[in-house]
Amino acid sequence: MTHARTHVAAMAPYALADLGGAGGRTAPSLAQNESFRPPCPGAFEAVAAAMADAALYPDRDWTELRAMIATRHDVDPDTILCGSGSLELIGCLARAFAGPHRAVLASEHAYPYFRSAAQASEARFDTAPETDGTTSADALLEAVRPDTGCVFLANPGNPTGTRIPAGEIRRLRSNLRADILLVIDEAYGEFADHLDVPVFDMTATGKTVILRTFSKAYGLAGCRVGWGAFPVEIAVEVRKVLNPNNVSSVSQAAARAALQDIAYMRETCALVAARRDQAAGTLAALGIRCLPSFTNFLLLDLETQERARSADARLRSGGAILRMQGAAGLPHCLRMTIGPERQLDNAISLLERWTRESMP
Repeated sequence: MTHARTHVAAMAPYALADLGGAGGRTAPSLAQNESFRPPCPGAFEAVAAAMADAALYPDRDWTELRAMIATRHDVDPDTILCGSGSLELIGCLARAFAGPHRAVLASEHAYPYFRSAAQASEARFDTAPETDGTTSADALLEAVRPDTGCVFLANPGNPTGTRIPAGEIRRLRSNLRADILLVIDEAYGEFADHLDVPVFDMTATGKTVILRTFSKAYGLAGCRVGWGAFPVEIAVEVRKVLNPNNVSSVSQAAARAALQDIAYMRETCALVAARRDQAAGTLAALGIRCLPSFTNFLLLDLETQERARSADARLRSGGAILRMQGAAGLPHCLRMTIGPERQLDNAISLLERWTRESMP
């Protein structure tokens, strides 16, 4: 019998959300940070038209999509790579720039896939403490070791929802060694773009990558389209380990249509923010603390792992699926997507009943 490589055999599979409800039934999910709105209307027309060429391989250079992204974000199209979600780009960056002698560093409650990507590349995964669920530039700098090769930073964070300002990111970069690659994952960037100046210009240093996705604010999670702004010399190496036909023609068409309707995306972000802040206020009144969020989800602090499990069981029994956060080192927390109003109201109603039932 053949065997996997030792480091792969030792890995745990990446933990996806458990979508099973009471009795094993699939329940409506508030666990995956999907958009509660469908894609913009133009995306449906674009997808239908793209099917005419579905027998052909997609444009491996994402030419039109890259040009539109470059115009939208004022970046050089030659610095852009696209992936099957930003997740593929994270994995390829780790494969190309981390390994047995180049460790990966992230904050302690960072996006768990950072760890998986590091492990797949045989890199040690180090963490730095956060301050009340928020990444600390100083803590990351203090955690750098002689063999640190990559620093992964999600901003806004997942699963915390918190963010650090652009000035702190620039300070982090300026104090990192020149041989360390800084990867900034802005999967939820559109929800916070109005709060700060963009950092895409940091790619000009040759030491920083900025990633984004169409999965969240644009509502195209099922199409799997991510992209990143890369220093050219970094892009050359990452391109070597990317699937050469990674984003389908249909998905590229949907993403182009989404970029043509920025007003729809911004409306989605505004609706999310209003619904999110209202939900946070309601939960606070129930005695459930939520971290400040700049995303389409809330992180609920249930104080202990036992209480988090109890709340999760109560939610599932009532047909609401949130996500436990043990994988991110937060076993006392649940993450709640700001989903369809009916599902969100049901989850909050179930939590209200749970708080009454769990009171001494």
